[in-house]
Amino acid sequence: MQLTTYQDTAVRDLLDKARKLLDQEGSKRVVLKAPTGSGKTIMMAEFLTRFADDKRHVPCSFIWTAPRQLHEQSKEKIEAYVSESRAVECATFEDLDDRQIGENEVLFFNWESIRQNSNIYIRENEQDNNLSTVIARTREAGREIVLIIDESHYHAQADTSQNLIAAIAPKLTIEVSATPTIQGDEVVRVDIGDVKKEGTAGRAMIKKSLVLNEGFKNVLGGTGLIQSELAAKSDDVVLDAALKKRAALAAGYASAKVAVNPLVLIQLPDRHRQADDDRQAAIVQTLKDRHGISVENGKLAIYLSADKQNLEQVTRGDSEVKVLIFKQAIALGWDCPRAQVLVLFREWASPEFSIQTVGRIMRMPEPTRGYYDDELLNHAYVYTNLADIDVKEDVGRDYVTIHTSKRSAEYAPVDLPSVHRKRHREQTRLSPLFTKLFFIEAGSYGLKKKLQTKGQQVQQSFISEWQTDDVDVVAGTRLHGDVSVGKVANMDAQRLFDYFVRKNLAPFYPEDRSVGRVKETLYQFFVQELDMDRVQDFRTIIDIVLSDSNRDHFAAVIDAAKIAYKQETERREHELEDDVWNVPAQEVFGSGYVETLVGKSIMQPFYSDERWRTEKAFVAFLEQPNNGVRWWFKNGTRDATYFAVPYVDGSGDAPFYVDFVVMMQDGRIGLFDPHGIHLADFAAKSDGLRDYITKTGKGSRKVFGGIVANTDSTNFTGRWMLYEGKGKNTKEGDWSGWSQVEI
Repeated sequence: MQLTTYQDTAVRDLLDKARKLLDQEGSKRVVLKAPTGSGKTIMMAEFLTRFADDKRHVPCSFIWTAPRQLHEQSKEKIEAYVSESRAVECATFEDLDDRQIGENEVLFFNWESIRQNSNIYIRENEQDNNLSTVIARTREAGREIVLIIDESHYHAQADTSQNLIAAIAPKLTIEVSATPTIQGDEVVRVDIGDVKKEGTAGRAMIKKSLVLNEGFKNVLGGTGLIQSELAAKSDDVVLDAALKKRAALAAGYASAKVAVNPLVLIQLPDRHRQADDDRQAAIVQTLKDRHGISVENGKLAIYLSADKQNLEQVTRGDSEVKVLIFKQAIALGWDCPRAQVLVLFREWASPEFSIQTVGRIMRMPEPTRGYYDDELLNHAYVYTNLADIDVKEDVGRDYVTIHTSKRSAEYAPVDLPSVHRKRHREQTRLSPLFTKLFFIEAGSYGLKKKLQTKGQQVQQSFISEWQTDDVDVVAGTRLHGDVSVGKVANMDAQRLFDYFVRKNLAPFYPEDRSVGRVKETLYQFFVQELDMDRVQDFRTIIDIVLSDSNRDHFAAVIDAAKIAYKQETERREHELEDDVWNVPAQEVFGSGYVETLVGKSIMQPFYSDERWRTEKAFVAFLEQPNNGVRWWFKNGTRDATYFAVPYVDGSGDAPFYVDFVVMMQDGRIGLFDPHGIHLADFAAKSDGLRDYITKTGKGSRKVFGGIVANTDSTNFTGRWMLYEGKGKNTKEGDWSGWSQVEI
């Protein structure tokens, strides 16, 4: 499992703060605040791994608590994560040796169960195997207790929970939650924007946004609450809209050849009244009669405390289940990335949208694939007839999109040639390209011929170097100080190998995911060039690499491959990909946008953030009733969704997202960008747009336009002028190279 950039940063921060708090007097608390879907359990697994390898703090034992049965899910994930390194041991009460928690051992249990005094692990028993005894014996062995409270918002603040924490008396408490209820002595935050940003680099953990009541008008009131047109509609209308969206998503996945059957979640109020039962029965009947979705045909699943049906394969991406009915209980820790549409009816308990409410539909079904080309698939959708919806801050101000703008039916494809940057991940982690370049550099260096392979072993000088080196280079992993050549165990050898790779990667890509790439490359070298088996001969391989005779040779080839990799990735960053562009079928906007009444926008309604007076003035120019404009489109600034022309940015090519695409009544297409002459990129962008227009306009397609400016830059009451000369020849206030825009 390779960590993302934000995960690696969070783990490092958590490790530093935990180490600092353990050195202080008294019981301390640190909070890991990370959005649902960001991989909190994986971050904690990596934290435990690095913490166990770091010998600069007091010996520690861990207690991991979670509500309901979430502790079992967490235990499975962490056991899988550490299965190779065995950095920590995972245990239940039955697994403990001598009724104590070992060093770097994690005891997992259910939080609610231990809050009950009748529980066997709380009350005294004949075996004296209860929590208080286990904790006492662990402390007697000289180890501090670190308490990890997963989903801490759910229970940590209750009086009984606080009493239990006091009874455990941990040296350090780590609260893990998307919505923590306490600040703690230290806080490690993962921003939802950083999680989304990772998706543009090729690994999409969560969806781009949450679209609220698409197709229905939503208004942000003065109180900050959202009023939706759908609030006045019946449950059947809400359900119809959600299932129509599910069908569109299913068609999108099929078109993209992705084996994902999108799931609709219907969340019922977590109450127990006859009216609630009647509501559930009505929904089930409506799904069956009007939509052909039932428990009997396997397309409906139910997850209620007293009624569980068709749940066996519901989390599989290609499951036949289209709709799942559940209550709040499933919202905690349940993981089904194909869930993409959420339905909430007006009698739901709360009008608040928090991450805990919408978290079940935020995950992407294929994180390693990145975002899809079809924008429809990159968003989650909520349909509700709740009134006065409150979006909580933990979701992220811009994550919930409340406005949807759709392309007019009169639109005919324009098929404009366009460009966008190729999506590369090489700048944030080493890709397989490094392995290819390593073999090239190894051949040029003559590495195979220079190696000594007989009787090699790790040298004491190298072990001493490890033990005295900068801890930032070692990055949280250390050997015991008494390690010597004669007793380097296999696990210690692996850590020395990691250290060697990490040191030789710096200052490029020292993160753990890149360390793994280099180790894999070195193993492949021995398999292909020296006919060695990576499993049976792994210790021999490490000894050969880390011996005094060979270490410098491997360091030299890694360095050469690193330089070649950097040069190649920098070149690739300027690569543009050609495509054919059309106005997107729809756009979504957050609460920072307002509806602007315009008649000629191809997207209706038209939403604007009204940040730029120049653009607002140009829209007014396009809207004039007696010009030849049929429609216009306000362009965006990202990926292949929006239109861009190539231009030279410094030493490489870059996409220039032109502000306005305008269709004229006579069939001509105007490309206009109000762009300040004083800006450093004016000349390059003007020349790029001019070259594109010249090249594209040679055929039957009639394209015109360029950079535009108003002769009155203060009030925009002057003439709109079009620049037609070479970019380098422009001078502010000199209109000799300009002509009046004629539309």
